[in-house]
Amino acid sequence: MLTELLSNITLNPALGLVFPALMVLGYVLKQTPHFPDWLIIWVLFIVGMISGVIAIGLNVDGVANGIIAAGMAITSHQAWKQTIERK
Repeated sequence: MLTELLSNITLNPALGLVFPALMVLGYVLKQTPHFPDWLIIWVLFIVGMISGVIAIGLNVDGVANGIIAAGMAITSHQAWKQTIERK
């Protein structure tokens, strides 16, 4: 049942704007004094899911696309950081 549900998820182009917006939000939160780093990813996931639901609708597709957009933002930031700041 879960496999069937997940196989029907499609990436929606409407979230092409959500990904960069989440990148900017993550940067702003990182620069905010006294905002814990561990909380940034959770804020991005929540905002991503809300954005997905607004853009696509309150269904599995909307929530999954929001999570995917947040994951893309977090992963691309970490890839950039690990590449630039390698020790």
